[in-house]
Formats: sequence, C-alpha cells, structure tokens
Amino acid sequence: MRPRFMIMFLVGAACGDHRGTQPDAAATKAAATKAAPAAVTDEAPDTDAEPARAVASAAFNPRLLRRFKPLRTELATQPRDQAQIELGRMLYFDPRLSGDGTVSCNSCHPLARYGADGEPTSIGIRGQRGVRNAPSTFHAAGLVAQFWDGRAPDVEAQAPMPMTNPAEMGATEEQIVATLTSIPGYRTAFAAAFPDQAKPITLGNVGQAIGAFERGLVTPARWDAFLGGDKAALTAHEVEGLRVFTNAGCMVCHTGEFVGGSSFQPLGAVEAWPNQDDRGRTAVTQNESDDMVFRVPSLRNVAETGPYFHDGSALTLDDAVRMMGRYQLGVELSKPERTAIVAWLKSLTGPLPEAYIAAPTLPPSAPVAK
Repeated sequence: MRPRFMIMFLVGAACGDHRGTQPDAAATKAAATKAAPAAVTDEAPDTDAEPARAVASAAFNPRLLRRFKPLRTELATQPRDQAQIELGRMLYFDPRLSGDGTVSCNSCHPLARYGADGEPTSIGIRGQRGVRNAPSTFHAAGLVAQFWDGRAPDVEAQAPMPMTNPAEMGATEEQIVATLTSIPGYRTAFAAAFPDQAKPITLGNVGQAIGAFERGLVTPARWDAFLGGDKAALTAHEVEGLRVFTNAGCMVCHTGEFVGGSSFQPLGAVEAWPNQDDRGRTAVTQNESDDMVFRVPSLRNVAETGPYFHDGSALTLDDAVRMMGRYQLGVELSKPERTAIVAWLKSLTGPLPEAYIAAPTLPPSAPVAK
C-alpha cells in the first residue's frame, strides 16, 4: 500500500501520457510514511470549539515552503497574441459552438464562479448528464495534462474536445467551422488572430484561441503573498492548517505552483475508493498499472469549486478532507485537524480577475436570407 493524502480532490478534470512526471513510487511511499507519524491517529475530541491540533507535534518547518511556488501572472511560455486572446474570450462564451446553440464553455466552467458549475457532473446538450465532475478552467493551463485521465496534453488540445462530444456540446467539426464562417465578425476576428493563414477558421485555431485566453485565468491569493515573505498574510489558524497538511504528508502530491496538478496518482491507495465504476487513466493508456489512477488536481480556489473528486462524491470541503484522510492516508482525521486544513485551503482562493473574465459582446449572426 502507498499512503497518499488528498491527491484527488478539487472540482474534477476537464478536459498524453505524462506518467513519467510522477514522483518515484518508492520515494513517494517513503516520504509519505515518514511524514505521517503514528500521532495522527491520536484523535482529539471531535468538537468545533477545540483548537486544531497538528498531526505531528513538531512545529512547521519553514524550509518546506521551498516545495511550493508563487503563482505566475500568466501561464504561457511565450508572449500571448492579444488578437487571439480576444477571439478566445468570445469563443469561450459563445453557445453557437454547440449543436443546438444552447451550451458554451462557460456553461460548465462559469468564470464568475471560479470556472466550476457546482454540479457533481455537468449537464450538456439536451440535458445529458456527464460522467465526470467538470474542473475549473482557472490555472488549468499550468497543469501536467487535461481531463481527469490526462488524455489531452494542454488547454489548446482540450478546448475543442467537449464541442464534438455528443453528450457535452454535441456539434461536429464541420458544423462549428460552418457556423463561425457564417458570422462576419468572426471572419474578421480569425483573420486578425491568424494573419498568416489563408483559411484561419479551423477547429484547431478555435482551440488555439481559447487556450490563449485560458492562459490568463489566474487568481493570485494570500498564499502567494505568504510564499513571497509576508508572514502576516495568513492567520495563525491557517498556518496551523498548513502544518497539519505538510506533517500528514499531503504535499508529497500537492506541491509546486498549483499545490498539485503535476502528476498522476492512484485513488484509494490505502482503502478502495467507494465508487469503482470509473477506472481512470487505464482507459486512455490501456496499462493495468494505471487502473484507478487520476490526475492530481490543483488545490487553488478549491474552497470555491465543489463538489469534489472525479465523481463529485464529496459535497463539502470538510467531506473531501475526511475522505482523503481515510482512503489515501488510512486515518480518521479529527474535526479540529480537518477544520485547520480547510482554513488553510481557503487561503488559496484569490480574487477573480473581473475585467479579464467579463462576458464579451458576441458578433451577431448573419441575417437569414428570405
């Protein structure tokens, strides 16, 4: 058994085999075991009023902060094209990219709600219910891969895939291209965004433009100020939660700039996950070793993006922390421990970039010929 803690909770994955990015299995097991001393099972009375205890008695080691990184201002390796960003914003909000004109990217990933719709699984075209929890699009561009099973390598590849999924947006590539070509404003916008292409309206360029927009979906938080040296940015209770989180071994998987999102790990490492219907990444790789393996989610904005896990089975953040303690670490975390962790997790929520995510005015459809 390989103890893991909280490797699978966030809103879910939306949208490449990056197995090689995982920590070495033996090293991960050793680190998690070392970080989770027997004291974790010594429960305090389960009351809200009692101050939270740390999993281990040792004080928080500030050197552990080296395992995390402050958030960048944009998740791009090269300067983004402004025309592509503006086009991508329009496409993200436009329901005309769906088969019946009713569903947009923003329907399942509403930016005003931190990119998550609050549903266990999202509702697509004609009221069809999806099979996995839809993830937040905030910070998605920085993660190791897209979707819970990692089947898309980046946001540019991911963005068009729900459009042609019969249960999500339900359109075809031909329909999308024809719809966009019929709208004069889009013909102009695509020409400006891809000036070197004779026929710029393609499904690939739709993904490229939406990706350019999504790479600006970032929410710096008080946590980033704390990492930058402002020790007053977090309360004592939040720092206590960080100590519980790190001492329990959670940061073996939840680390780095996004507090997760950089590897794939098995769900139900200590005790079998209750829902065994979805076998995770093995459907993509066809490797038996990927059975019940999912992408580790980022914990940024996690307090705003429930329900949690790929199946949306945890309705509250406290439930998610409790379940991860049981199924990934093999312990029953006390109420004070969970409360402290949740307090720290809330410090990972940053303010929404209101101007950047404001719904744009969409180009009008061409008049129907009579």
